[in-house]
Amino acid sequence: MSISITLPEIGSLPPEIREAVEAIPLNVFRMAANAPASFMTFAAFARSILFESQFDPLKREIAVLRVAHVTSASYEWIHHVAVASQCGVTEEQIEKIKIEDPVTSLGDEYNLLCRVADEISRNVRLSNDALAQILDLYGVRGATELILCVSYFNMVSRFLESTRVPIENEDVLKKIYKA
Repeated sequence: MSISITLPEIGSLPPEIREAVEAIPLNVFRMAANAPASFMTFAAFARSILFESQFDPLKREIAVLRVAHVTSASYEWIHHVAVASQCGVTEEQIEKIKIEDPVTSLGDEYNLLCRVADEISRNVRLSNDALAQILDLYGVRGATELILCVSYFNMVSRFLESTRVPIENEDVLKKIYKA
């Protein structure tokens, strides 16, 4: 028997949350609506990382894909393959992120992004060496934004997998990603 937390009915949600879920029809947000006190903050944190951070979106998506792979979060992987492709991550890079352990063939910077994702996802604490490298490469703000991004998507992967959020149907995915 498979068990999961059910997605709430859209009509049962408080108006502010219902409006937000309808604006971004992703099951991850719909599932988060089961916790109304946390929903708006959860969505705002996602928005801050995805749309307001100064960290380069292509580099962000390399790190997010690696988090999704390392945590076996298929929902996160499927969605962020689409986002990563829109940000310029190539199919070849996506495949290497998925199969290499550790990632060693994407060049020094992208390998480092994957290493950061690996270390935070697997060990919780970033090594001194990796932290020093991202500080040198991105400065305090960039390193902090990268660490927040990787940490946030680790939390999301655990939420997705633990609640068993179902992937949206193909029509919804095409509409969201205009594929």
